[in-house]
Amino acid sequence: MSQSLDTLEKPGFWDEATTHLKGRDRILKKLIPRHESEWLGPSTTPFITLARAIVGHQISVKSADTMWKRFTDACGRQPSPRSVMVVAETDISHTGLSKRKAEYILDLAVHFAEKKVVPSRWQTMEDEAVVAELCSIRGIGRWTAEMFLIFNLQRPDILPLDDASLLKAISLHYFSGEPVSRFEAREVAQAWAPWRTVATWYLWRSLDPACVRY
Repeated sequence: MSQSLDTLEKPGFWDEATTHLKGRDRILKKLIPRHESEWLGPSTTPFITLARAIVGHQISVKSADTMWKRFTDACGRQPSPRSVMVVAETDISHTGLSKRKAEYILDLAVHFAEKKVVPSRWQTMEDEAVVAELCSIRGIGRWTAEMFLIFNLQRPDILPLDDASLLKAISLHYFSGEPVSRFEAREVAQAWAPWRTVATWYLWRSLDPACVRY
């Protein structure tokens, strides 16, 4: 999902991270100054972040924006677990989602409504513990969980190696457009720790005309 973030509050770690990355990586030293007035913006509710990530999984940012608009037209501008469940009582396919994604978001809504998950706990849990808990929900895999860590919890050192756009950006900027493996991407990213979220965000930004947001 895309949105201009130049007026939104900057994460507390952002300036330290960008200074580190510009000093350690020749590509980021060029990319970061191109977007100095932009950064990872604050997210919305945990339910919406996860629902948006499910909607946007394996499709382009533009397609995800279009699909999310149709979904919110049906379920409300700020959809809640209850509003999704109400729509599902008639026909959730009216949201424009595929049958599988509709089932996943309905299952997510049930988990939240029935308090099978406790989002307030996630703020204090380790990254991998949050991933494990989220991946126990049907339809949520590691990529979706990592988008949640980045966009909702704003964890500073997440490297989503299952993300096609990240691999594409690494290919373009570090390997002259040649395909890259997860191993090669991880090797490139070693220099980014402990700020791999920030490096990932700028690499996404280098490909997309608007800031990515979930």
